[in-house]
Amino acid sequence: MSTEHGVVVIGDALIDEIRDAAGIRELVGGAALNVAVGLRRLGVPATLIAMVGADAAGDHIREYLADHGVTLIASPSASGSSRAVVTRSASGEPEYAFNEAAQRRSIRYSAEALDAIEAAALVAVSCFPFDVQAEVQALADATANARLVIDPNPRTGMLHDRVAFMRGFEGLAARAELVKVGADDAALLHEGDLDALRRRLRDLGADAVLATAGGDGAVLESDAGELAAPIAELPGPIVDTVGAGDATLAAVAEGLVDEQPSSEKEWRRLLERAMLIAAATCRAEGGLLRTPESLGNVERGFFGS
Repeated sequence: MSTEHGVVVIGDALIDEIRDAAGIRELVGGAALNVAVGLRRLGVPATLIAMVGADAAGDHIREYLADHGVTLIASPSASGSSRAVVTRSASGEPEYAFNEAAQRRSIRYSAEALDAIEAAALVAVSCFPFDVQAEVQALADATANARLVIDPNPRTGMLHDRVAFMRGFEGLAARAELVKVGADDAALLHEGDLDALRRRLRDLGADAVLATAGGDGAVLESDAGELAAPIAELPGPIVDTVGAGDATLAAVAEGLVDEQPSSEKEWRRLLERAMLIAAATCRAEGGLLRTPESLGNVERGFFGS
């Protein structure tokens, strides 16, 4: 694989404060950060453009990224680093409460950031504030000539205006090579109808749309047709579904770095590999991407840096 210029990932970086029966512990997280680290674990050079504060949490984020070989281009934050308190609902799904920094996150595009975007083989966007018009316009300007992969990843605690979010998201999605959406996205943005959201994004102009539905697997729609894939079966119990969507996006982005799939066979190969990586990631706690080959070393990255 030729990955000289790698992938630039734009979005969030934060501390996940996990609270459950085992107590309270902190992990470095954020959807975009997980994607960037995941790409690096797959052998792709990765740069993360995200807001990170000048505080202890920010130091932890920087150290974690350095440990994984991800280049950080940080936007300053007057409110410090983003944090999410993570608890479990009665059904076992994670629930997030975000601090002020996360709710008011903002990205700035320095000369260094613009140079990285221009040199990148691909730009992936995840968990971006699409409901803030100024942020969307700045992103659109910065990535005007880039190959785009987008995961809207709205979060209840950070979504301020659903209509504005959809408008901003769809404007960028219309020219994306691939858009990934999940059942949670459809619940927040499209009245729970994932199939309708997938069709709408294709109609708007997205080259391909990957719709993931947890235990029901995934559907990938492109000019080559509509492909369905069940969840991948791997040994061992499912420990944690956090990060599965980010791992899926990283795996798809890896497959797009050097090629633009056009045939059903090419898209199926990419989809099935992404589903295997998502399944492996669910075999350990936290958002760190795992591959089926790496499951023998599940502790690496568990506690961050």
